[in-house]
Amino acid sequence: MDIVDSADGTSIAYQQVGEGPVVVIIGGALSTASDAGDLASGLAGEGFRAVTWDRRARGSSGDARGSTPEREADDLAAVIGAVGGNAIVLGHSSGSILALYAASLGVPMKALFLSEPPFRFGVDEPADDLAEKLQGLVDEGDAAEAVVTFQLEGVGLPKEMVDQIRASDQFERLVPLGQSTVYDTLLAREVSTPTPEMLAVSQPVTVLRGEQTFPVLVTAADRLVEAIDHAELVIVPESVMHRPDPVATARVVRERAS
Repeated sequence: MDIVDSADGTSIAYQQVGEGPVVVIIGGALSTASDAGDLASGLAGEGFRAVTWDRRARGSSGDARGSTPEREADDLAAVIGAVGGNAIVLGHSSGSILALYAASLGVPMKALFLSEPPFRFGVDEPADDLAEKLQGLVDEGDAAEAVVTFQLEGVGLPKEMVDQIRASDQFERLVPLGQSTVYDTLLAREVSTPTPEMLAVSQPVTVLRGEQTFPVLVTAADRLVEAIDHAELVIVPESVMHRPDPVATARVVRERAS
């Protein structure tokens, strides 16, 4: 992986695949660059240069305690700058919140593709002190409990599902991402309802969602498209239960960004 320094000196790791117009992928909560590998390959197959990266406190990227959503926007700006500037940006889940937020701050982007953004618009928001609660767990050396608490109280997953995840082989991979749950929680707390600046971005905005997904994500996609005058909603049948289908998603980007 290549490394670029963000504005506060944090090292951000990224990698590229394919040739063509640049698409920077922003992963969601508890994900790393490797989790977007199939999506990157799908985009490369459609003639793009796909860029995946580890958001701060994940994978091969560094961290600076006391990070804020603005610092994550700086991280995205650094990655875009490193790969040529003014890229197409494809965000999934909380990564789509970060994409729209960064665009509102002036990070250069040609177009925005927002996959199942979990905006809550003030409905059933997590507790205001969740980020501090998660940070306390991480500081006490209990990143595993931070991950579980985030899934339960931040994402709102059913306890049965969280218990299954904790008992699975994948949970060991999630534990090192405990600090990142704090940053995703801070991002959601600040802009769970999009700001006027976010709703007024000038770039083309395409909101994607599957036919079969969580109801809260259907509501969020519909409300966001209603709130942004020039946004388009695209339903991707192949994407199921908050998992973007790589081939179908890449095809949507090609059809609208070529």
